[in-house]
Formats: sequence, structure tokens, C-alpha cells
Amino acid sequence: MLNLNGRTAFDESHDMFRDTVRRFFEQESKPHHDRWEEEGLVEPEFWLKCGEAGLLCPTVPEEYGGLGLDFGFNAVIDEEHSYCSCPAGLTLQNDIIADYFIAYGSEEQKQTYLPKMVSGEIIGAIAMTEPGAGSDLQAVKTTARREGDDYIINGNKTYITNGQTCGVVIVVAKTDVSQGARGTSLILVDTDTPGFARGRNLDKIGLHGADTSELFFQDVHVPATQLLGEEGAGFFYLMNQLPQERLSIAISAQGAAQRAFDLAVEYTKDRPAFGGKLFDLQNTRFVLAGLKAKIQAGWAQIDWAIARHAKGELSAAEASAAKLFHTELQWEVCDAALQLHGGAGYMNEYEIARLWRDARVTRIFGGASEIMKEVVARSI
Repeated sequence: MLNLNGRTAFDESHDMFRDTVRRFFEQESKPHHDRWEEEGLVEPEFWLKCGEAGLLCPTVPEEYGGLGLDFGFNAVIDEEHSYCSCPAGLTLQNDIIADYFIAYGSEEQKQTYLPKMVSGEIIGAIAMTEPGAGSDLQAVKTTARREGDDYIINGNKTYITNGQTCGVVIVVAKTDVSQGARGTSLILVDTDTPGFARGRNLDKIGLHGADTSELFFQDVHVPATQLLGEEGAGFFYLMNQLPQERLSIAISAQGAAQRAFDLAVEYTKDRPAFGGKLFDLQNTRFVLAGLKAKIQAGWAQIDWAIARHAKGELSAAEASAAKLFHTELQWEVCDAALQLHGGAGYMNEYEIARLWRDARVTRIFGGASEIMKEVVARSI
């Protein structure tokens, strides 16, 4: 259980909400983790339960079916979601997809999509990455050609979270290939639109319970009213949303690091070794002490970042630094915790093995650690 002593980012209402979120994940998520790992995705019915429990898109205004709450409630979900190791892509829906609609969507788009995203009837995805374009979004090749009252979309996307289960995709496409980044737009595609196709559910090192897919667009006709925001402003929108996206990843990484640490403490205090317990060995205690100090500092930074973001003051460089620090910390803690489990840590039946596998990608998605360093370096 996450320890809230000394936390500064939350008030009593957040703590009450956390109790609900924690119970929900214990009852509705944990019992299904092994099955989701085997099946490669979380069934849509779970999303409907999340919607009923108020765990989807809490910042969506009440007029669109949401609770109209602050980002702190998203952060509560992020922390408990990662501490529980829930594989469903809730944080993508809550912290990223919903905010694109809130910030840039037309009234019709908000009324059409947001209520169903809040209820769990619609699962969202955002299609940025392509086989030849990852962190460099200016290299996107997918096109959306205007023809009359429609856009015609052609291209391929890959590594798309929620790809197998999504009902709507925010597609990053070039509406004017001659303008580079300024020719980038965001277009909404319903997944029942002719010409849209899902590829395979990708075989990943970790996050086996989270569906990640290839998506294909072949002469996909969508009404021009499906343009999200203004034509040509897509790259600006993507950059503008990055602080919250990277803060979300940082929060989740910190929660997972805490979970790995707690498992290591539990295991070493129970594991017999050399006439005592593994925890009694100085090396074990020193390793754990070093990790505890870093995790303690990590929670302080998370609270600082949440507070700054709530006031609209968290910069792109600060969010990137948080993403860099916490994902690197997550990997360090998970790797050390697995080592302290010894041979047991290499067995998939132990939770630490899953945490270790799942941690590897967080230093890549949302901007690789190397990109984070570049962003931070530019601010110096």
C-alpha cells in the first residue's frame, strides 16, 4: 500500500477518492492480471466497470459527463494503477486523450466522444509513431488529403497503445507535406470507418496485458468536421500536451518503483539466508537503504511537479526532467529488487519479474531518455 505520510500534493478529497480507487483495483484488476497477460489485452467490460466507478477522465467537465475535477485526481489513479500493476491503458485515456478533446475539440466532438470516454463505452488511442518516425514526429509520413468535405487518410502507424480495443483514434497526419511540422494536423478516426484496419497485437518484452498494435489507413474518408482543432496546428498541440503526458509517465514510474521496493523488502525479510534472513545481511540493507533514499526524493519531486502543473507552471523541460528521473529510477529499483529476489526473481510467477519486464519500456515511450536529456539541456 502506498504510504501517504508527508505527501503535499493532495487534500482530503483526493485521499477519499484514493480509497475508492485502491479498493477497485484490488477487487477488479488484480484477480485478472494473469489472464490478461495470457490473452494480451484487457477486455472492454473492465473499462465499463472503471467508468461506473468514476475512474475514467475525472477532469472532463460535468457538461460532458465528467466530474470536473483537478489533475490531482488523475494523479491518484496513476499512482494506484501503477502500484497495482494494472495493464489497462487508463492513464492514456485519462491524462492524454481526454485533454486533446477538452483543449482542442469542437463542441460537437466533445459532446460525441467525451461522455462515452467517461463511461468506458469508447476507448481512445493516439496514433503518432510510424515505422520510420518515433521521437522525431516531424518525420511522420501519414497523409490526410483534403478533398471536398472530406479528408482522405493514408499511412501506417505502429506501437499504438489501446490499438486492439480503441473506438476512436487521434491520427497525426500531414495535411500539407510541403510545410513540415507546420503541415501536421490531428484528425479523429472512428475505428469502424471503411479503410481502417488493425494489425497484429504486437509481441512485446513486457506489458503483455496491454494491447499495442499496428494500425493501417488506406483511403480512409472522414468528414472535415473530424479535424481536431485547426489544420496545421497539430505539431503545436502535440508539444503543448507533452508536459502532462510526461508528468503522467513520471507518476506511474514512481508508483511502480515503490511497488518493486516494497516487494523486495517483503521478500528479503522473509527469505532465510545464512542462519538468519536475507534482510539481515549488510549488503541487502545497504542496497535497500540507498533505494529508499532515492524513492523518498522521488515522491517529493512528484508532489512538487503535480503542484506546479495544477497552477499551469510546469514547463516542458521540468516535465521532461521528471520523466527522465523517475523512469530511470523505476528501472534501477526494479532491477535491484529482482536481484534481491535471486533466482525467484527470474520466475514469471513472482510479481517482481513482471514489474522488471514492464519497466524497460518507460525509458522509451513518451520520449526516450536521450530525448529528455536533450530537452533539458536546451533549457540550461
